[in-house]
Amino acid sequence: MGPEKPTSTAESGSISPAPGRCTNCGSNHLTRDYERGEVVCEECGLVLEEAIIDQGPDWRAFDHEQNEKRARTGAPTSLTIHDKGLSTEIGWRNRDPFGKAIPTRNRAQLYRLRKWQRRIRVSNATERNLAFALAELDRLASAMALPRNVRETAAIIYRKAVTRNLIRGRSIEGVVAAALYGSCRQCNVPRTLDEIASKSRISRKEIGRTYRFMTRELQLHLMPTKPQDYIQRFCSELKLKGEIQTRANEILKSATEQELTSGRGPTGVAAAAIYIASVQAGERRTQREVAEVAGVTEVTIRNRYKELTEKLDLRVML
Repeated sequence: MGPEKPTSTAESGSISPAPGRCTNCGSNHLTRDYERGEVVCEECGLVLEEAIIDQGPDWRAFDHEQNEKRARTGAPTSLTIHDKGLSTEIGWRNRDPFGKAIPTRNRAQLYRLRKWQRRIRVSNATERNLAFALAELDRLASAMALPRNVRETAAIIYRKAVTRNLIRGRSIEGVVAAALYGSCRQCNVPRTLDEIASKSRISRKEIGRTYRFMTRELQLHLMPTKPQDYIQRFCSELKLKGEIQTRANEILKSATEQELTSGRGPTGVAAAAIYIASVQAGERRTQREVAEVAGVTEVTIRNRYKELTEKLDLRVML
């Protein structure tokens, strides 16, 4: 009789696949048994390694809450914080580690500790600039409900601008808004300059000028936005069905093939395609409703609507 094969991965959670090949039969079906501390070949049963080190935690947790409490590591580093989240921060809750309220006689001392901790975290003018800029970036991204990857990418762009000394002579808010606009395009979550300007304290013209300067100096190779990039978000805000979104994308595909989208604003073309698709599906939205969501005028939608229906020979029953 040959040697007994080890228990499969499905039968025991302490066994996992191991990389490499067996020196006896050449099989690559190896398992790592943490209970015995061995690497075993599943085909011939040869023990390839003994007394292996378990790289997992040295505690047991039976739910997510226990796992978080027993973990001895902090939050991951983040580029959206000026010190990347590596320093300690004293919170404002006035509670001890056990959740109990700090006595009133000790609160003055805690206030002084908090004040000095805040001063220590920002040691020079560069860090002060970065702390203010990244706080503004977080505020702007939160107001626009942008995902984490967009914020991280915007922080990378801003840090590159600081390294290249592109901030001198420009407002911090303007550079932050331009970095966020470039990040949205890079992460395929496009937002218009008007949308960013409405949440920022900087004009659309200045954001555009700063963005063009930064793309030239930092050599950011970003493709122009397409009308298809806005379809999903506009349909979601208009509460339209998925079939209308699919139909709008089909209209835009035909329009792109006939070069009807070149030279036109992508948001206007996307809004017209959604308007046509909603009318054809019998779930009509008015031109004003679509214009408010897309951030364009009703005249723009009418002009794009006439072009698409005439050139693509679309039948729309108004």
